[in-house]
Amino acid sequence: MDIICQANQDKPKMMRRKKILKILGIIFAVIVAFMLIGTILHATFFTGTLKQIKPYGQLVSVDEGQMHIYSMGSGEKIIVLLPGMGVSLPSAEFAPLMRKLSEKYTVVCVEYFGVGFSSETSKPRTCENYIEETRTALSQAGFEAPYVLIPHSISSVYSEYYAAKYPEEVEAVISLDGTSTAYYKKMPAIVKIMLPIAKLQQATGITSLLAPLAVDKKYLLSNGYTEKEINDMITFAGFSLNDTVLEQISNSSEFIKQTINLPYPEYIPYIKVISKQTYETPNKQLKAIKMTPQEYQHKHLERIGEHAKYEIFDGTHFIYINNVNRITEIADGLLLKAN
Repeated sequence: MDIICQANQDKPKMMRRKKILKILGIIFAVIVAFMLIGTILHATFFTGTLKQIKPYGQLVSVDEGQMHIYSMGSGEKIIVLLPGMGVSLPSAEFAPLMRKLSEKYTVVCVEYFGVGFSSETSKPRTCENYIEETRTALSQAGFEAPYVLIPHSISSVYSEYYAAKYPEEVEAVISLDGTSTAYYKKMPAIVKIMLPIAKLQQATGITSLLAPLAVDKKYLLSNGYTEKEINDMITFAGFSLNDTVLEQISNSSEFIKQTINLPYPEYIPYIKVISKQTYETPNKQLKAIKMTPQEYQHKHLERIGEHAKYEIFDGTHFIYINNVNRITEIADGLLLKAN
């Protein structure tokens, strides 16, 4: 009798367990189906859309691959725009700034290997290689130093390296929310472990499906972008991760290590544009070493030297989107005064 009672009591539990397993099975099946559909879309529709977009500028041979160089204007001074890490299509993202600067200068956007229309490369991602590849690409495209470098984010590190190694080729640096070279900390292992997962997410089409939701089209149009540039950026966002870019992300801390002890030439003007968001928002890495965002920035300026200047602008890390006019005024004040 006790056995029968116990069986009757266990029956609802078994039914609940089966129901839960059934629901979990359905959820798993939906996820697998979604990933399968996304993978097919990524390999067909999204890839097809990507292939229809033609390079904005010229592709030049560098080592075993090709790099995309996009230019505007015909001024005497040559301004070189260098993209931050993770920017999928710099030639479109810098376009409004390029149009404004090109009214007085020759403006060139360099897309590194693995970025935008450029091919990938098997060469190690080091400051040395980034600079040599950039120099070769500019020369191949017909541009001669000296250059005014306007780097964004991690490219500021490369620009400091460039100025230290080839000071005769760098007329000035205007850093756009540049990464500090006064603070080095090894990349946490967990970050490197997570990177392949992001690549898998891209391969399953999730990145392409979510990209349009992350873009404020109205905001970009109001800041001088064209419909085509916005749509191209959305398309390229679904293909921004490849082995070359993943290596760049993995080595980002090492770029600082390669540059931190190189003296920045005191006779090369350096202006740092800092976004208000970056200047005021604490982050976990800085909290861990009890450093404020303000100290992080000022220690960087101290490393550059007493001649370094800075300005704080409203906006996010992508400071060039809504500050085209002021960045141009800074370039004018620096370059027109020099004439």
